[in-house]
Amino acid sequence: MVLLVMLSGALYGTYFSVMRGSEVARERTEPLRDARAALDLLRRELAAVNFASNNKRLYFVVEDRDIFGKPASILDFTAFTAPKSGSVPSSDVMAVRYKPVERQEQTMILSRQTEDLYLDSKPLPYPLTEQIQGFLVECYDGNQWVKSWDTTLNAGLPKAVRVTLLVQGSDKPVGFTAIVVPRLAGT
Repeated sequence: MVLLVMLSGALYGTYFSVMRGSEVARERTEPLRDARAALDLLRRELAAVNFASNNKRLYFVVEDRDIFGKPASILDFTAFTAPKSGSVPSSDVMAVRYKPVERQEQTMILSRQTEDLYLDSKPLPYPLTEQIQGFLVECYDGNQWVKSWDTTLNAGLPKAVRVTLLVQGSDKPVGFTAIVVPRLAGT
């Protein structure tokens, strides 16, 4: 009987230790999954950037900003997308905005807002990630990486776009970077 009590106590303790460890691992990897999913979406949308210098409705703008001393770039652009199915009218071009948003206690999240370029609707931005440490967008002009870009001033798209998303690691921020070459780069 004593052996059975000791065995069940050991199993009970082991089970809850494993469950506690699993929960801690899940909490630590969630921001990393968010960052990976956000970068994947950004990569696909940036590859589909739509710009023509003779159409004022099409644009690509990167603003260099910071929040609490951390990079907080704002990225605005138009891109091709699959039209929505169903009876709702839609086009195949959307306006996209990625913007870090301040939260309490000097934290920020990355929000995303999209709208159909040719319909009069004003969608609300929604959070794309949980807490982030920084969001940096840089554009390659053929010679160097710059932190600001505006197609009205630069007369075309950058040759490449580098996006870095910083999330809190176990002891310091960890950066995830994607480099995207817009399919219409240089036009």
